[in-house]
Amino acid sequence: MKNSQWIVVGLTGIATAVGVAYAAVQLKTAEPEINTSNNIISNPTQSQPLQPSISPSPKPTDTPSQIPNSVNTAKPDPIAVTPPKDGCKISTAVVADPNPPLNVRSSPQITDGNIIGQLKNGAFVGVTEEKNGWLKISEPEGWISKNRTKSTCPLVTQQISFPPKGDSAIVKGEIIGGGSHSYKLKVGAGQIMTVKKLNSVGVFPTIIDPKGQLLAGNPYTDGNRTEWTGELPLAGDYSLEMDSNFKGFVYEFLVEVK
Repeated sequence: MKNSQWIVVGLTGIATAVGVAYAAVQLKTAEPEINTSNNIISNPTQSQPLQPSISPSPKPTDTPSQIPNSVNTAKPDPIAVTPPKDGCKISTAVVADPNPPLNVRSSPQITDGNIIGQLKNGAFVGVTEEKNGWLKISEPEGWISKNRTKSTCPLVTQQISFPPKGDSAIVKGEIIGGGSHSYKLKVGAGQIMTVKKLNSVGVFPTIIDPKGQLLAGNPYTDGNRTEWTGELPLAGDYSLEMDSNFKGFVYEFLVEVK
């Protein structure tokens, strides 16, 4: 073989060796890396996979059994108790006309020529009949407009019922003319009841136990009383009563039972 042929063969071998080496390098760089710390396979020629974000653990919230009781446990205000003003037979009225004097008419209607008299404000009249918004009075005998008078039910019997968690009531009313207003309250033996007058010009009620015995508020011997507190000897309905024999009066008092 000639020298020139040896040279060609040598160059070909060198080129082949260089090619093999280059391919080996390329093959090595294409192999994925193995991270033995967390077993994640990564490839330099590919984008790195996104690591899942780990949010901090949420702060535990109170369970229903751990939530403090937010229900309002405060004692409610005293309930208001007033007597009815309608649905009863009126026996007495007092004149309260915004444009006095009040006309007394011969019939329960407004017509020319049927005025038979007049009444001043504050005059008390006895009522014998009621018809279509008119009151028939005895003196002078005739008819007057009811909405120009004040009147109350003469006979009232009303039960006091406390709301849940409640233990007190404010009773406020008026008797016009003669009449009797009675308020009943069911209580247990051994409970403490307090009755306190709130209106300086009103009256203090008569307090009667379930057997009809007077506990306090005798109008003849105890007229200046403004308050009473005592332990109740019996269970049952106790009565708080006001009686009027003439022109009547207003009343306002607090009753509390514990």
